[in-house]
Amino acid sequence: MAIEEKTTPFIIKEASDNDLDMESLGRDLNENLFYYLGKSPLVATLQDIYHAFALTVRKRLLQRWINTSMAYVKQKVKVVCYFSAEYLPGPHLGNNLLNLGIFPTISQAFARVGANLDYFLDQEEEPGLGNGGLGRLAACYLDSLATLEIPAIGYGLRYEFGIFDQEIRDGWQAEITDKWLQWDNPWEIHHPEIAYEVKLGGCCQTHPDRDGRLVVHWHPERVVKGVAYDTPILGYNVNTCNVLRLWKAEAIESFDFQAFNKGDYYDAVDEKLVSENLTKVLYPNDEPFEGKKLRLEQQYFLCSCALQDMIRLHLHFAPNLGDFHESWAVQLNDTHPAISVVELMRLLVDERQIPWDQAWDTTRKVFSYTNHTLLPEALEKWPLPLFAQVLPRHLEIIFEINRRFLDSVRLRYPGDNSKAARLSLIDESGDRYVRMAHLACVGSHAINGVSALHTELLKSSTLQDFFELWPEKFYNITNGVTPRRFLALSNPRLTALINSKIGSDWIKDLYKLRQLEEFAEDPDFQQSWREVKLANKRQLANAIKARTGISVDPQSMFDIQVKRLHEYKRQHLNVLHIITLYLRLKKDPTLEITPRTIIFGGKAAPGYFMARLIIKLISSVAEVVNRDPDVNDRLKVVFFPNFNVKNAQKIYPAADLSQQISTAGKEASGTGNMKFALNGALTIGTLDGANVEIREEVGPENFFLFGHTVEEVQYIKAQGYNPYLYYQSNEHLREVIDLLRSGFFAHGDRDLFRPLVESLLYQDDYLLMADYQSYIERQDEAGMTFLDKKRWTRMSILNTARMGKFSSDRAIQEYCQHIWQVKPTFIELQDITLEQVRLNI
Repeated sequence: MAIEEKTTPFIIKEASDNDLDMESLGRDLNENLFYYLGKSPLVATLQDIYHAFALTVRKRLLQRWINTSMAYVKQKVKVVCYFSAEYLPGPHLGNNLLNLGIFPTISQAFARVGANLDYFLDQEEEPGLGNGGLGRLAACYLDSLATLEIPAIGYGLRYEFGIFDQEIRDGWQAEITDKWLQWDNPWEIHHPEIAYEVKLGGCCQTHPDRDGRLVVHWHPERVVKGVAYDTPILGYNVNTCNVLRLWKAEAIESFDFQAFNKGDYYDAVDEKLVSENLTKVLYPNDEPFEGKKLRLEQQYFLCSCALQDMIRLHLHFAPNLGDFHESWAVQLNDTHPAISVVELMRLLVDERQIPWDQAWDTTRKVFSYTNHTLLPEALEKWPLPLFAQVLPRHLEIIFEINRRFLDSVRLRYPGDNSKAARLSLIDESGDRYVRMAHLACVGSHAINGVSALHTELLKSSTLQDFFELWPEKFYNITNGVTPRRFLALSNPRLTALINSKIGSDWIKDLYKLRQLEEFAEDPDFQQSWREVKLANKRQLANAIKARTGISVDPQSMFDIQVKRLHEYKRQHLNVLHIITLYLRLKKDPTLEITPRTIIFGGKAAPGYFMARLIIKLISSVAEVVNRDPDVNDRLKVVFFPNFNVKNAQKIYPAADLSQQISTAGKEASGTGNMKFALNGALTIGTLDGANVEIREEVGPENFFLFGHTVEEVQYIKAQGYNPYLYYQSNEHLREVIDLLRSGFFAHGDRDLFRPLVESLLYQDDYLLMADYQSYIERQDEAGMTFLDKKRWTRMSILNTARMGKFSSDRAIQEYCQHIWQVKPTFIELQDITLEQVRLNI
């Protein structure tokens, strides 16, 4: 029955300050356990109790979510839409308990009945929606958007299987299917009524309409349905609850009854299987053609669903799309969603018959683009034949955008054909490609880098031509991390210590950690700081023993490098240092050195041979070092498998030394460097990415700097870099390389690591050989400094105290001010009515 507008609203949920009390929570938990899961407490498993408890907490989020949605509608706010192919939110339960302000209460309540809350938190499967830093940054930004009370929607894909779970077998990475949905996901809400058709393939036809205007009709080869799954994202200590809306691909008709009746059982479900492949797995292998095609289809599917959803929401409350750009701000998280620029043009011009110039003006005002990489191979390009096969209409629109754009370029730079070729959306230098970064630049009103150095390098190299054309478009917004998850939640011991001195306001204003500086020299505070670190290290040591069987000494320096495996991140430079220490101990078993536990973690792309070989190298060196009695527990090497958000929450708080050793000019920003420093780890690193700004903030005296600068790297390469000369001239480096290529770490197999050794000796794209000596010297300095406990502790305290700049809250405030022009919206907790539920779209 339709509800009349004048009908008195029927209250279905009263706003209450008591919905977070233990009696209310306990009652709902038992009801969910019994009525939703069909279990009694006598037979319920840990997973059952976790699931029931998650639903209990979700109920509190939904009340806030509906209030948030209604406030946005009533106040006609401008909404930020974050488009990202990846999200790595981490487990939701602990974070939501923290943001609701009830984590300590719940923990104490579980303890009173003889239960440990951590056991139930561990039951949660980590959402497998991302690969690394890109996805984690997106999750940090959603947390900050909600905490700062900014109207926002995160749009992404609901991958059935994540990137992969990692196991180490015989030293090699093994990829295991990430079945993160095997126990269902209690945090998401399925909305089958929110669904859109997405066209793929086929051909286009142009003909005049009744008014004589040319219109284009896209006749697709197939059509897939995108269905919404919503996850509420609550802010810290506020009532704002935004949404992460993920799209699952489904068939328009999932079952062909006629085919089934004819006995063709495979064809009966073929459309369902083919359609659902779109969101089956994060980042399919794009080496073969079919993998490339699927990845392009994934990206378009995300963008089309999201834009259709935004248009639906807009037209629900507005008569037309004339003010669309005033109501929506879309941030493109790298080039994966760049096809959005073309899709919005198609939706406006083809579907809504809006004139081209008006549609283009709207499109450019809606979109802004974040560039995350300086590596040419990471700037997406799609072969024209593939693009034409998957998105024929979009290629036509790209050609038209490019024609108009290049006409303006030629007017600006008469006769400079090379400039036009460099700026073109189509790479004509060989096989023709669509340049997605160029498309994002042309179709956006703002372009930003993610660290001061990265942005300057974008202006001077990667996107230099665009900067010269539109300098006013370029901004720097240095990345940040949420202090809620990466300190308050993951490091409760340090959080309690900090709160005991300066209160808890820093959780929403990280600059207030500066107040810790006055305690940096306090002997009692230093002792408490060391005790917290030691307790965290013991916890990680227990996890290492359980996962790898390796026993490590918590009193040793925990020297940690955890991040995606890539040659530019130089995990193998870290290995060269390990071999250097090992050789010192072999030459003099009585040598006094700082005891170290060197810990690695991170995944290699399945098709990236050299990265996989580096994992094997780490494992092989660890095998030799850890069983050699001459080392006598002064040196241990660990590869901690399956690095993800859950494991990161154990690793960051336990680190003494953070390795951020990428080649200068290669890392856009990094956020692991921020998480380590926030938890009191000291950094050894190059002047790369956000390392530059971290060193400026914490002070050069509290940062172990090594290596060539960006300018020096460029000069060395321009002069004709010869890594073999460094091998010849450095006795210690030569010993390390010779031992490595002798087969010593491969049971005598001289061929196993030959590709790696030869790459270093004769190519060395990332200047390991040139930076080796500087790295070793600074590592020696770090080791000696660690022995001076008072000095090290003071440096550690100051690292944490001076990390205010690197909050994701600061980054989001800068986006709001400089790019989105969006303001906070205060949310008051009110009664929920049936009318409000109806309008909660």
